Amino acid sequence: MYASMKRAHRQTGVVIALGILLACCTGASALDPSLDISQYAHTAWKIREGFTKGTIFSVAQTPDGYLWLGTEFGLVRFDGVQAIPWQPPVGEQLPSNWINALLVARDGTLWIGTEKGLASWKDGKLTEYPEVAGDVVTSMLQDAEGTLWFGVRDPGRLCSVRVAQTPCYGAGSFGYSVRELYEDHKGNLWASAQTGLWRWAPGSPEHYRLPGGPVEAKALIEGDNGKLLMATGPSGPLTGPFIGLTGGLKELVGGTIQGYPLPGVAGQFRPTRLFRSGDGSLWIGTMQGLLHLHQGRIDGFSITDGLSGNFIRNIVEDREGNVWVCTENGLESFLIEE
Repeated sequence: MYASMKRAHRQTGVVIALGILLACCTGASALDPSLDISQYAHTAWKIREGFTKGTIFSVAQTPDGYLWLGTEFGLVRFDGVQAIPWQPPVGEQLPSNWINALLVARDGTLWIGTEKGLASWKDGKLTEYPEVAGDVVTSMLQDAEGTLWFGVRDPGRLCSVRVAQTPCYGAGSFGYSVRELYEDHKGNLWASAQTGLWRWAPGSPEHYRLPGGPVEAKALIEGDNGKLLMATGPSGPLTGPFIGLTGGLKELVGGTIQGYPLPGVAGQFRPTRLFRSGDGSLWIGTMQGLLHLHQGRIDGFSITDGLSGNFIRNIVEDREGNVWVCTENGLESFLIEE
């Protein structure tokens, strides 16, 4: 088994190494939408085996091909074989070592959202943004025009990075936090908050309340029909009176938020992340494992199939078409086996 794990690690290392060499090339292959998750080559790197020091919340890939992992104990750089804790330049430090969100902008800048502020890293230079020093950065997005938007918590605000300033908006409108950001194909900027769903721009903001009590959208994406799809759940702790509140997948149709049934999935489940891979498949992270909606059918992958953990925290796709999944216990890769 140890030998097979080493072989899998080497294979994935080759994939990322090729990404480093071909970072400027196009035409990379993607996953095959006709396949179920179990038919992809799967590798798991587990925290309990010493892969990282703590839970991985976010993953991003820089133009050099490396994967960057945001954890509760700092930033980690991963080459497919080794995960090495990143150290800032001498005399500098990140606002906090608890990394909530990562984003690589189109100019190659690595944006780092932490529990105590925002930072960016490019060409060996670490930059901090004093206007939001001490604020919890919850989510980030770069829109079609290149503006970086990010949500903060306590109080919830929507902020942007512009030349020589970092303005914030919506204090008092969003409640405690801005949880997630999304830009649809029409250029609408959406923000999910404690107070509900907001279409923030362009034009005047529009507010939609989520049904079912103190519920928030934890992830946003467009469905196959072009409607806004959201993963919803309790906006408070998953204990006490919140545990029985209605959540699940919902969509915005004609100004109304309504349930979105999945084929072959009965009963309630707790979605946490939504991601559309390059092959058109919809990946749904839940608190019970991973769901994969493709070509009109759905399949799943959980601890019993080899997943490191059932709580899915993030899903991304690298430039080579491999899908990466963060769980509460580690990092997974899914790729076509040659």
